[in-house]
Amino acid sequence: MTYAIGIDFGTASGRVLIVHIETGEVAGMRVVPYKSGTITSSLADKAIPHPFALQDAKDYMDVLRAGIPEAVKKAGIHPDQIVGLGVDFTSSTVVVADDQLTPLSDKEKFKTNPHAYVKLWKHHGASKEAADMFEVARMNKNRWLGNYGYNVSSEWMIPKVMELLNNAPEILKETAYIMEAGDWIVSTLIQENVRSNCARGFKTFWNEEDGFFYDYYEQLHPKLPSIIKEKLEGRLVKIGEKAGELSNEMSKTLGLPAGLPVAPAIIDAHSALLGVGSERKNQLTMVMGTSTCHLMLHDEQKQIPGISGSVKDAIIPGLFAYEAGQSAVGDLFAYAVKQAPNEYTEEASNRHISVHQLLEEKAAEKRAGETGLVALDWHNGNRSVLSDSDLSGLLLGLTLHTKIEDIYRAYMEATAFGTKMIMRSYEDWGMQIDEVFACGGLPQKNALLMQIYADILNKPIHISASDYAPAIGAAILGTVAGGGHRTMEEAVQKMKQPFLKTVYPISENVKIYQSLFEIYHEMHDFHGFERINMMKRLHELAARD
Repeated sequence: MTYAIGIDFGTASGRVLIVHIETGEVAGMRVVPYKSGTITSSLADKAIPHPFALQDAKDYMDVLRAGIPEAVKKAGIHPDQIVGLGVDFTSSTVVVADDQLTPLSDKEKFKTNPHAYVKLWKHHGASKEAADMFEVARMNKNRWLGNYGYNVSSEWMIPKVMELLNNAPEILKETAYIMEAGDWIVSTLIQENVRSNCARGFKTFWNEEDGFFYDYYEQLHPKLPSIIKEKLEGRLVKIGEKAGELSNEMSKTLGLPAGLPVAPAIIDAHSALLGVGSERKNQLTMVMGTSTCHLMLHDEQKQIPGISGSVKDAIIPGLFAYEAGQSAVGDLFAYAVKQAPNEYTEEASNRHISVHQLLEEKAAEKRAGETGLVALDWHNGNRSVLSDSDLSGLLLGLTLHTKIEDIYRAYMEATAFGTKMIMRSYEDWGMQIDEVFACGGLPQKNALLMQIYADILNKPIHISASDYAPAIGAAILGTVAGGGHRTMEEAVQKMKQPFLKTVYPISENVKIYQSLFEIYHEMHDFHGFERINMMKRLHELAARD
């Protein structure tokens, strides 16, 4: 029997799966939490700026060193039975490294410098740079921004490069490579500087026909073109190809055969499409976790306002991959849990359930519309369709009778309303949606949430049975890189995960939620377009020195 390794690097942990290439069965698995977590307050007792969200690249290497041998052991297989290895990574996660691929945060002199650390996707320290980039791009926005929803997100690679240029020249000077973390992992495994077309196309204003937009970079800063050429270039590898082979050094470290084929890194949410078997156009896949990505495939490239990007061959060869997203979903629910009164915490403890589960139970007792609340789900900014990380959350309809479970339900509904805005944006531009898939850490565990989504979207939702669709997708890429299957389509059909269930909309709820959505839509446009300065002014006051 033959297997592939799929490694999924998420926001809080890494997951290593050993997957049978003929059945998609998971033979062994190890989840490795990041020891340092997400660093948002201080480094060695030295405070860091409020909008920063950092990680330590050592934690990623721990996933490889601890996760791979243990997963292989649990699978009960010999390493020679492994045909290939694939990696997916939460994107817009940026590593700065020297010419030996060593992260600068490993160097003693940079231990307390936040710019030497990994900048996670939800790091918003480059908001000013993103705003400046958008202003410069106005002169040629169709060419430079048309495939990126006509906007610039502070989460993306180039704003974070500009942030280094403006605020950390000492880091930039010692940096040989600025890399998406997925590319850094693959490059470390094969000991060569390689870059995936997936992250490059979605995060760096690059396309296969034109390459990098150096004329745009020149307008941003005279030094930026040379920085891109020197530090972001590398051998480009497309999804579905082989990036290289496992080096002798990494072979000894991980207990895997030297020369094992390694696939190029893919964005985690994009990898999930492969894991659930979404390989055709007219299918919307929601990858739901701390944030949510909304992905589609299409045979045409359309310049859709408000999406995060569209890139050819980034998931399935021959098709354009489209991405939109929400910056806070699971994170938003976790925020609500932290606001729960002590009596709720005590009740959950006495019943041996989580506060999440308790709030969902209580929220499920409410009818659609009964809370009298509508929320804007912008607690971590708005990724799509407004692309503005400086926006903030809003809750309308509070009374002295409002309970925490009412707010919890309102946040669930708000994330579904945000998804409906994204779905409408796709449909307005001629991308028909026939099927909706859901996967990630939330759908299997949250029955109320998925019923709310089905009611608000007015679509049946097919829920993946696997919590680990991205890792399955990474294993599929590893299989193809190693020649275990001839094509991506063949590998997907063999290895995709089954569906747990399909959730259907309830017609009575659909009507009520349509009325609530109209209120959400008005709030969205008022605070996102008409009176945007209200939230901006609050943000500026909170961020002042």
